Amino acid sequence: MKSFIFIVLSFFLLSGYTEKKTENWVSLFNGDNLDGWEIKFTGQPLNENYKNTFRVEDGILKVSYDEYDSLNNVFGHLITKESYSHYRIRAEYRFVGEQIPGGADWAYRNNGIMIHCQPPETIPLDQDFPVSVEVQLLGGNGLDERPNMNVCTPGTMVMIDCRYPKEHCYNSTAKTYHGDQWVSVEVEVQGDSIIKHIIDGEVVLQYEKPLLDPEDPQYAKLLSPETGNRLTKGHIALQAESHPTEFRKVEILVLD
Repeated sequence: MKSFIFIVLSFFLLSGYTEKKTENWVSLFNGDNLDGWEIKFTGQPLNENYKNTFRVEDGILKVSYDEYDSLNNVFGHLITKESYSHYRIRAEYRFVGEQIPGGADWAYRNNGIMIHCQPPETIPLDQDFPVSVEVQLLGGNGLDERPNMNVCTPGTMVMIDCRYPKEHCYNSTAKTYHGDQWVSVEVEVQGDSIIKHIIDGEVVLQYEKPLLDPEDPQYAKLLSPETGNRLTKGHIALQAESHPTEFRKVEILVLD
């Protein structure tokens, strides 16, 4: 009997039998329109898609500036209606064309995935950027080094190497991505615990314990009765900072 059991087990092992849990990735972008998202631009009321900046064309989610003459410091954010806590989000994006006149030097080939974003209805009319943790999407100029997938902290703080850096942005170890190539990125978010930035399966930045910044004007308004200044969940946003950007995939895997 023991020999029979051994033979059966050996068969399954040698045949590569494994039980795998199915990963239920869900697209946040339906390929047709902006359903499921809220829109907020500086100086504009909620869901005013200023100059048709965010649009869907040929199955691609685009950040476009062809109806602008100049940026005039109007920054936009496309924000999920749902909020999330423990998840992985992955996207495929690329920068195209030229930056809109009036865009800042730092915004050249610059976009972002904002995690733990404040609810869109709480963003004041003239606020430029929502309180959130920004996963920077950056492109190179063809010459200089510019690491991708850095972290920036508008109205927030994150712990890196057992300290909360005073710098607004902190660089990853990722390489520079020049040109108009498609880039695949992923972020793993474990509530107010560990957050990882990943490119091509490699973790290029890791931090933890995101908090509201007590020096930010929105601090008191956004304190939670349950979790205080800890950022345990939030919305997800894509930016419009002055450089045309295309997304052909934006997917989420909610974690147990």
